[in-house]
Amino acid sequence: MNITATRLAGVVIIEPPVFADERGFFLETYREDRYAELIGPGLRFVQDNHSHSRRGVLRGLHCQTARPQGKLVRAVRGEVFDVAVDIDPASPTFGQWVGVTLSGANQKQIYIPPGYAHGFQVLSETADVTYKCTDYYDPEGESGLIWNDPEVGIEWPLEEALISEKDLRLPSLKDISARAMSA
Repeated sequence: MNITATRLAGVVIIEPPVFADERGFFLETYREDRYAELIGPGLRFVQDNHSHSRRGVLRGLHCQTARPQGKLVRAVRGEVFDVAVDIDPASPTFGQWVGVTLSGANQKQIYIPPGYAHGFQVLSETADVTYKCTDYYDPEGESGLIWNDPEVGIEWPLEEALISEKDLRLPSLKDISARAMSA
């Protein structure tokens, strides 16, 4: 298994071994003992999510405040540009982001620890994205970061971006920083 660290603490790109032949392929998408060795002890997933979207859909950037979720993300079908953003004002990498293309063809995964904002944009005609979460979804703690914040400067691959009304109302990095200072 190949693990690539990123400039954001704890965010790693995982390339599991894929065994392919003329019949198709096989891979382990998660194995507790191996992932605990690679990502860290105590890693426990409690919820699995599946998203199906069409080209141009941009989901995010989402996070949970009361019950932050770590996420192990992969594209089962299609291709997405997946992004993690550091939204902790006390962090030395506050406002920085990393992105990776995940696809059913490359079988890459990204692990995003609790406390980061996460989102993706669909690059193929459709895409199915699955992710394992380290805590349960809590609608009361739902938050995030606006997808096009100029202070963050994410380089989304597609100009077209189909975004939900709810995601269009997410706060900016300045708003997140101001809230942290007043708390």
